Amino acid sequence: MIGRLASLVSGGKDSVYATHLATRGGKEVAYLVTMKSRREDSWMFHTVNTHLVPLIGRALSIETVVAETSGVKEEEIRDLAQVLSTLVIEGLVTGAIASTYQRDRVDRICGELGLEHIAPLWGRESLGLLREMLSEGMTIMVTAVAARGLDEMWLGRVLDDNAVEELAALHRRFGVDVCGEGGEMETLVIDAPWFGSRLEVVKATTHWDGIRGMYRVEEARLVAKGIHKG
Repeated sequence: MIGRLASLVSGGKDSVYATHLATRGGKEVAYLVTMKSRREDSWMFHTVNTHLVPLIGRALSIETVVAETSGVKEEEIRDLAQVLSTLVIEGLVTGAIASTYQRDRVDRICGELGLEHIAPLWGRESLGLLREMLSEGMTIMVTAVAARGLDEMWLGRVLDDNAVEELAALHRRFGVDVCGEGGEMETLVIDAPWFGSRLEVVKATTHWDGIRGMYRVEEARLVAKGIHKG
């Protein structure tokens, strides 16, 4: 039985939810691993607001390991392998849903290191998955958009049922993946029932070039919340 795990986490909804699902069945996620790319156009890793993952780690009471990567195609996967080789783990969790580029490369380095690649979201239907995340009580903020129909008004928006229906309409009209698997959207999880405290954005700036944009959180903090639900 696979026990001690690391989870590759960007702070977005997919990696945070995959981490949560991986803990079911007695597995222990001992580390959140975050790769900070020197390039904003990394092939493998999300780049927006990854500096907030240590706060998420504290909310989850999980140690965070942050490492730099060149962001250069193929080199960055070797950077991840180097970090994983220093950890005493049996498997790696990822939030991959449909990207064979990412899955295949993680599969390869896990094979080299003798690790199990655990991808609990793999192959899931995007709309149903996003609805499931919201039904589980996750508070998800949009932090980057780059797709037709996703304008500046989405930046900093917290997803709710209305937002999901709008994304579903954009999927029907333009082919937008509602989970952002094609790079259409990046997110930040600011709360979930299994967080011991929630993230509060203190200061943020919006960057919009007329086609794509980012919501950069410059300052955030953990805030105590009510009764922990799970």
